[in-house]
Amino acid sequence: MHDFVIVGGGSAGCVLARRLSDDPKATVLLLEAGGPAAQREFVIPAAFPKLFRSSHDWAFFTDPQPHLGNRELYWPRGKVLGGSSSINAMIYIRGNRFDFDHWQDLGNTGWAFNDVLPYFKKSENQTRIHSEFHGHGGPLCVSDARTVNPLSRAFVEAAAELGFPRNPDFNGPQQEGFGLYQVTQTRGKRCSSAKAFLDPVRNRPNLVVHSGAHATRLLFEDGRAIGVAYLREGKAQEARASREVLVCCGSVQSPQLLMLSGIGPADHLRSLHIPVLANLPGVGENLQDHLFLAVAYQCKKPITLDNVETLGNLLKYLIFKKGPLTSNVAESGGFLAITSGAPAPDLQFHFGPVFYLNHGFTRPKGHGFSIGPTLLRPKSRGSITLRSADPLAPPAIQPNYLSEDSDVCVLVEGIRLARRLAQTKAFAPYCGGEYCPGSAPQGKEDLAACVRETAETVYHPVGTCKMGNDSMAVVDQDLCVRGIQRLRVVDASIMPTLIGGNTNATTIMIAEKAADLICQAT
Repeated sequence: MHDFVIVGGGSAGCVLARRLSDDPKATVLLLEAGGPAAQREFVIPAAFPKLFRSSHDWAFFTDPQPHLGNRELYWPRGKVLGGSSSINAMIYIRGNRFDFDHWQDLGNTGWAFNDVLPYFKKSENQTRIHSEFHGHGGPLCVSDARTVNPLSRAFVEAAAELGFPRNPDFNGPQQEGFGLYQVTQTRGKRCSSAKAFLDPVRNRPNLVVHSGAHATRLLFEDGRAIGVAYLREGKAQEARASREVLVCCGSVQSPQLLMLSGIGPADHLRSLHIPVLANLPGVGENLQDHLFLAVAYQCKKPITLDNVETLGNLLKYLIFKKGPLTSNVAESGGFLAITSGAPAPDLQFHFGPVFYLNHGFTRPKGHGFSIGPTLLRPKSRGSITLRSADPLAPPAIQPNYLSEDSDVCVLVEGIRLARRLAQTKAFAPYCGGEYCPGSAPQGKEDLAACVRETAETVYHPVGTCKMGNDSMAVVDQDLCVRGIQRLRVVDASIMPTLIGGNTNATTIMIAEKAADLICQAT
């Protein structure tokens, strides 16, 4: 018996394990289906694409997307301690002030920007910027990249040439502008949630971590959560919680686990012969994700990351923790509002000094760079549903990408702007021919077709156990599951709306705030 059982050792679960075990009187069990991040690829920043479709990746695929040529899109998700923070591109972005103020406007008291800023700062160990927006001394190291490719600097210069402002801090007083991304790295090494929050406290006597533990269902008694059933080393086991069960499985598997346990849309559960404990129709609904595509160019100089895997670069990294292997690939970017009346930026750019096509699996010959327009505020909504009552079967993922035409329009404008950036004087020494989508598509309809043919996830699914007080809300503003005692969901699935930026920092913030809510309640 433990006071708290945490299901999922990803970005949120590692934070909760750290903060709840800060109380020496509280006992904490953390269950993670994956294993430890022991391989070299988890440490070397530029190596993260090698982890895709490995044993450390859930490697989900969506259902066929009717508005993307019926393609089934690959969704990497971390199956490892640290979760997706152990396999992501390490970009530290919090989103926009508007995002959190909007959450409060939706009825979630205590989630406005001024409320959540202290939790962002609590996590952060900022190595460069000193301002009221940043924290120092927290577990999560946020730093400038140690080595920046000349092409990434050219991208920022190109934006300035077109009249866009420079922004040295996307997490400061304003988000708009172009600049170099800060990353969750410490001295050239990845700083995942596991590395930052969990590793320093693994030896605490009141904290137990079980890896290789796949949760199959939640356990209940008289309308309250009392534990978790799971498989470990081929054996069915149970863990009991005397205070709370905390579900931190992410936007795909948190709703899956709730539904397997009888919490979700009643008709859907009955169709799979799952007894209904709580009819919550919002479980699995409200799925939102960022979609992007690569506008890729051949590079006239051999300076990209396409030749990064050399003995010299490896030695430079192993000895000095410097050189191109410290790259997070998406080194620079920008935010801007292109839709009239947009309350905050609705387009983001991810720039990489490499051909970043098909998640890195497509490797054209020669050198190239990619400008990635990213849809920040999709209006399209999708869902997660069960394929069966088998807890080991992946759920059905239907993001319903680009079902709203306005989403396509943002990405079309993103392609046009990417092309303008590539034709600036800043890129003149480097820019060769347009590799993708190619010079032929020019009109709006042709560019829209390119979007539908090539767009991919940029790995930010949220919203499937949304926070709120309406009929489709799954958790309340304290992240407690509606109608169930002693059960909370704490991860990106609780976001009522997708934030304007990369989601890992906000997921960590959610867990920081949740830890305080839990401690205040007991």
